[in-house]
Amino acid sequence: MRKDDLYITVPTFFRCPISLDVMKSPVSLCTGVTYDRASIQRWLDGGNNTCPATMQILQNKDFIPNRTLQRLIEIWSESVRRRSTESSTPTRDEISDAIDRVKIEKEDRFDREILSKIVRFARESDENRGFLAGKDDFVRLLVDLLTQVDLKTKSSPKLLVVQEAVKILSMIRNKISDRRRFSNSILSNRLTVIIFLFKTGNVELKIDIAGLLEFIAVDGESKLVIAETDGLIREMIKSITNSDLSLTESVLSCLIAISSPKRVKLNLIREKLIGDLTRLLSDPMITSVSVTEKCLKLLESLASTKEGRSEICGGDGECLKSVVKKLMKVSTVATEHAVTVLWSVSYLFKEEKALEAVTSTNGVTKILLLLQSNCSHSVRRMLTDLLKVFKVNSRSCLSAYDTKTTHIMPF
Repeated sequence: MRKDDLYITVPTFFRCPISLDVMKSPVSLCTGVTYDRASIQRWLDGGNNTCPATMQILQNKDFIPNRTLQRLIEIWSESVRRRSTESSTPTRDEISDAIDRVKIEKEDRFDREILSKIVRFARESDENRGFLAGKDDFVRLLVDLLTQVDLKTKSSPKLLVVQEAVKILSMIRNKISDRRRFSNSILSNRLTVIIFLFKTGNVELKIDIAGLLEFIAVDGESKLVIAETDGLIREMIKSITNSDLSLTESVLSCLIAISSPKRVKLNLIREKLIGDLTRLLSDPMITSVSVTEKCLKLLESLASTKEGRSEICGGDGECLKSVVKKLMKVSTVATEHAVTVLWSVSYLFKEEKALEAVTSTNGVTKILLLLQSNCSHSVRRMLTDLLKVFKVNSRSCLSAYDTKTTHIMPF
């Protein structure tokens, strides 16, 4: 049985043996077999004196209502009706009425049922998300909900409601016209709630929050406020090694968005982000192009600080070795980020350990091969600078590789 896009399995014993439809008024014959009253009545009115299912001759034609089965069918039918209602997408008028009721009945505010309907509505289309973002006071009402969580307990009655509100805000964020005003409203006194939800929420909620934080990082000040909110950076860095790559990608995007101020970079370095980025780049099970690009982008950003370069070149050079290995293997973007990291630590700041790490991983050969590819002007300039550091004559060496470069990525 199909109701729109909702597929329903009907229990066999709910069907009438004659019509095969769900019984409305189940009655039993003396043989013990139950039929829908209308169907068996037509059978008997047609002059039949047998039980259709068993073909036994009926000793009498009395009906006995099957109250127990009828009650079971009623319970099942109500469940199907509720599921059908919950799975359907509300109309704009229904959503507008729900929001308007909340504005009037301020004591009740939003409940989870209303917000769940709004989530389904927002998922339906980009136009619906734009409609919600443009609805008078709707965004403000959702933001106000973030102050209604009891941070002392995970079982706050409002917690599930607030989680739905965060989900909606994340879904419609790109349709919010006044991004700075929205950012200020979140940053003012609601980041503590955001951290709490990130710590206690599931993967989907963490992804929504990461997207929301990325969106409100509109300038240097907002990036500092986010990064210096106690415990947030630590929780986000812990989550990037989660087995869910969608969460890893979302958190990396957020960290990139807030990492431009030097104070934030130093905070990320203190929280050992470079070690986690190295593990992600070195993990053979992680084949996501986007995750690799974002890891290298963050390393490029952190390499602009003395502390970052020290960490990148530290230990036995594993971080730099993993960067060299990504040259020409992932994407144009990844290679450009990797080259910038190598250029920064090897040429710009001439870290001795960097030279050793690049040499030990056949990095010079890859640099020469990259020079033969169709790379951008800026990348070519950095590659030429790197060859100067390694004191390699690019023209003489390139001729030695001309006939051996059959697997170079086009850039």
